[in-house]
Amino acid sequence: MGENLVIVESPAKAKTIGKYLGKDYTVKSSFGHIRDLKKKGLGIDMESGFTPQYEVSADKKKTVAELKAAADRADLVWLASDEDREGEAIAWHLSETLGLDPGKTRRIVFHEITRPAILEAVENPRDIDMDLVKAQQARRVLDRLVGFELSPILWKKIQPKLSAGRVQSVALRLVVDREREIAAFESKPFFRVEGTFFVDGSPRLIRATLDRKFETEDEARAFLERCRQEEFFVSSVDKREAHRSPAPPFTTSTLQQEAARKLGFSVSQTMSVAQRLYEAGLITYMRTDSTNLSSLALGTTKEVVTELYGAEYSKVRNFRTRVKGAQEAHEAIRPTYVSNQSIEGTSTEKRLYQLIWKRTVACQMADAVVEKTDVTISGSHIPEKFLVSGEQILFDGFLKVYIEGRDDEEDETLAMLPALGSGQQLRCTEIEAIERFSQHPPRYSEASLVKKLEELGIGRPSTYASTVSTLTTRGYIVKGDKPGIERSYRQLTLREGEVTRTVKKETVMAEKKKLLPENIGIVVTDFLAANFKDILDYGFTANVEEAFDKVAKGQLKWDKLIADFYGPFHSEVENSLQDREHTRSERLIGVDPVSGKPVIARIGRFGPLVQKGASDDPDKQYVSLGKGQLIESVTLEEALKLFALPRVVGRFEDSEITVAVGRFGPYVKHAGKYVSLGKGQDPYSLTEEQAVKLIEDSRDKEARKLIAEFPDSGIQVLNGRFGPYIKKGRDNYKIPKKKDPQTLTEEDCVEIIEKTPKKK
Repeated sequence: MGENLVIVESPAKAKTIGKYLGKDYTVKSSFGHIRDLKKKGLGIDMESGFTPQYEVSADKKKTVAELKAAADRADLVWLASDEDREGEAIAWHLSETLGLDPGKTRRIVFHEITRPAILEAVENPRDIDMDLVKAQQARRVLDRLVGFELSPILWKKIQPKLSAGRVQSVALRLVVDREREIAAFESKPFFRVEGTFFVDGSPRLIRATLDRKFETEDEARAFLERCRQEEFFVSSVDKREAHRSPAPPFTTSTLQQEAARKLGFSVSQTMSVAQRLYEAGLITYMRTDSTNLSSLALGTTKEVVTELYGAEYSKVRNFRTRVKGAQEAHEAIRPTYVSNQSIEGTSTEKRLYQLIWKRTVACQMADAVVEKTDVTISGSHIPEKFLVSGEQILFDGFLKVYIEGRDDEEDETLAMLPALGSGQQLRCTEIEAIERFSQHPPRYSEASLVKKLEELGIGRPSTYASTVSTLTTRGYIVKGDKPGIERSYRQLTLREGEVTRTVKKETVMAEKKKLLPENIGIVVTDFLAANFKDILDYGFTANVEEAFDKVAKGQLKWDKLIADFYGPFHSEVENSLQDREHTRSERLIGVDPVSGKPVIARIGRFGPLVQKGASDDPDKQYVSLGKGQLIESVTLEEALKLFALPRVVGRFEDSEITVAVGRFGPYVKHAGKYVSLGKGQDPYSLTEEQAVKLIEDSRDKEARKLIAEFPDSGIQVLNGRFGPYIKKGRDNYKIPKKKDPQTLTEEDCVEIIEKTPKKK
């Protein structure tokens, strides 16, 4: 056999494949795409039917030269990039750029990097699928047109250096709309009633909920008064057997959601770890919207389940994908060898692999069988009923391995009820009417945003992670926490014939790691919604995705798709450019009661701000909005508070102490030096005593930092975050372990500096 060159897109994948193919094959990596649309200009020939103009990027010229030399020496070239549209495009670009001879070029694909899969692919090569290539090309060209024509408009109308994207803009709208939904939400109070009942001869209490909620405290109190002398009994016990079925194996989006819930991974982290697992040959391809499993995978999983848990736990299941455009030829994400319960690797790799293994095994296990019990508790003289439900596991089935959507499946406990019979008397120990409040819809997390995009048919598995990260890096959204608010609630308790009233406090509505819109994201969304309705329309964007799928199947010409989109879109661009007015995106908050000047929140050149005074007022003042403050929701009280800084808090050592908020947060300024405020310290209420302590603590820290100083040579020996080190000018030098930092002389320091290799 002559020399064979196999080209893949990543070095890790090349290393794994090389182990299986043997010495007759040389495996090299292209390190991803080797060419893309030209960076200078549009990169698309509009006069020739949207023909893309490609170029090899500067950082890939050396790679291309090496691959070209290797291809010229080879008898056969095997293009083995991934099996999705992006992978197909990489194969085509390699073929075109390297000038490969079709007669000695083979395209091979596999969805798992195992010896059988690779050898089967080599036995069954195919041509490059140009329909897939054109679908990828259509997406790339369309996204370039949108970005190239929209971004300059945003620069002119709103702020320099902004950009817009087709899928990202719709995802941003979801986040902005949800924030506005929350802001407009009116929480309404109500009273929920729960009773605690005791069964003679049983140590277990029953906590049941009334089938009615009360709108006012008076209604709740009236009900408790009616229950003073009430006798309670079990009016019905409904037992039924129910089956619970396992979730299907992972697709890209469900893996992202579950890894976020159970492992706390971000979407991009999940995809990065999954990529490493795939390239190491441990899991199947991680970009898929199919829940299908191969017949081989079904057979091996059945063997594993039977061996580990017994034949009664095994149930072979074929899942079918319901997502539009899904490719059933592809597989769900699963371990390549299900018999491997664990792997070698980093902590994150092991945890994600375990999650995939459990989900795969559980989906081929028997249903869990539970006995559900619904109990109704009635009073002799009241029409309302108390309801309680419980369930008992009769056969754990797949629950032995995995429960979807819970962080601690091993600690899962189900409600248990004592043996009860219809007509059985119960003793009521207490009834509580607790004030509750209707809840606003939750903000999106990365995972729930991905789920929503998938439900709407927007984007595809390969785009979800980049969509979220792009919005974050552009500063349109931020992933952060919303602190809870403390509120009071009323509680009425009937115990031993007496009704008592207490007022308690609770912290509610705290949210962690949620996606929050920034001011500039809201302004961009409003501008696009007003001027480019199609770009932000969920249905329109989903239809474009379906059109890409049709191109991939050969049912639609890619340039017709672009033409149908570009005509109306370009007209909207032209109309927007004719309107020369700058989008100020300002909001009149109110009037300053002291000066009588208007207070306005708006986007400025350097970000969101509050302005006191009209635009033509020569004495108008500005102050930046604080972290988390939005133009459309900041109040007059909050805005005026911002103008209170900087403020003088006192004097220390004959110098004034001022407190202000800067680019990196609140700080104290004294004698030309700056000290950051600690976490939880409020710049608006900071006292002179607290400020002096901050200054003295900072001095102590600085004093402890300096071990020795040699002014003549400009050398310092300092205590740093990672231990003592030598500093000269802007350069830092590590102190050898044998040297004592406390006794270093100037000569010692010079010697260490001279012996330290120069940085390249």
